Order: sequence, then structure tokens, then C-alpha cells
Amino acid sequence: MIAAFLRRREFCSGLLRIHTLWVVGVIAVIDYGIGNLRSAYKALVAVGADTKLIDDPRDLGHPDGIVIPGVGAFGAALNAFRSRGFEDKVRGLIEGGTPTLGICVGMQMLYESSSESKDSVGLGILDGKVERLSEGVRLPQMQWNRLEMTKFGSSALFEDVAEGSWVYFVHSYAAPVGANTTASCEYGGEFSAAVGVGNLFGVQFHPEKSSVVGLKILANFSKYCGSTSLTTGGSLWR
Repeated sequence: MIAAFLRRREFCSGLLRIHTLWVVGVIAVIDYGIGNLRSAYKALVAVGADTKLIDDPRDLGHPDGIVIPGVGAFGAALNAFRSRGFEDKVRGLIEGGTPTLGICVGMQMLYESSSESKDSVGLGILDGKVERLSEGVRLPQMQWNRLEMTKFGSSALFEDVAEGSWVYFVHSYAAPVGANTTASCEYGGEFSAAVGVGNLFGVQFHPEKSSVVGLKILANFSKYCGSTSLTTGGSLWR
């Protein structure tokens, strides 16, 4: 195992508590009590990434990468994330350069707000507002859809991923296409299927449910983080 350990003791309610902190070599999947976290965790393990589920921000340490899963409503997800105490720690790591991937609502949370939960304030790491998809289509979009990437330039997530690749969506809200968009889809209009700026990435689709293409995207993120991953020459891709 690549990860090193740092043990910290602290007294809480008169009892001695010992925390094991994963400090190097891992991708931390944030467990804040909501989301598709176990599916995302298993998919990362499947591509060879050294991955740990983290349900306490004190145990987050300094991972090589962070994954923020998410399903359900924007406001409920943010409330859970904040109530577990993750906001300040994760924000600090992102600002410090730690590669971070938000999945589905985990991507939406990175924005300032969403029309789904008008009283909820997003993390505001990305500018803009998440909007409801067109009323002219069936919602939620619960289907496979094709990625348009080439017109947005290159992204580390999509290395060796073909234009028009199919990925799986389950959502009624999405970020509009903007300066940080790295892939889009059409569903009653164009929306951001993926975004990226510096060390921060987000995907509206579920890579863990997107077969070989989704696993390749997660392997690319793992490679970007410097964590162990399978090569494209392995049997996983055949």
C-alpha cells in the first residue's frame, strides 16, 4: 500500500480517540452520507487507483486526489456536505492544487447556486448557476447520451476518449455551457456534460455507470492524480 499513516490522538468527551490519517498516495472519495459513493469507489478500485472512503474531514489528510460524488437534490447534498464539516478542508485542498472530481450533483455543488434549491448557496468555486433542463423533454434525463468534446479543446479527463462517446446520465438540472466547459450534450438544448479549470474537474454524467468509457475517464483522473491505474493496453479496455 502506497499510503503513509499519521496517527493523531485527541480527547473528546473524556475519551481518548485515535485517528488514522491517510496522507499520501490515495484518491479520497468523500462520504458525506449521500450519493453514489460506493459505486464511484468500486469503479476507481477497478481501474487500479489506490482509493479510500473518507467520512470524517479529520481523516482526509493530503490525498493525491479527491472525488465528490452526489445524487439527489442540490440543497440536501450541500447541507449534508457542510454538516459533516467537509467544506473548509476540501476547499483548502482544491485551492492548494489537489486534483478534484465532482460527479453529478457533486459537480453542481461546485457552482454558486442552483434553481433547484433557491435558498441554498453553492460552494462557489465555479462561477454560475445550475439550471433546470428544458421543459420540452422528459425529466429527469435518465439515459445514455453522446459527448461533444472536440470543440472545447483538450482535457486530461478525455485522453483517448473518442468524440461522440456514450455516457450515462440521471439528472434534471445542469450547468450551462460556459468558459469552463470541456464537454457538452444535447437534451432539449446544449448543457455542460463536463467542466474543468486547473486541478478541478466535474462531470454531470455517472462515469461509474458508463461502462468502458466511464472507466477510462476515471483511469485518466487517477493518472492525473499520480495514483496507480491500469494502462489502456490492459484487458479492461478490450
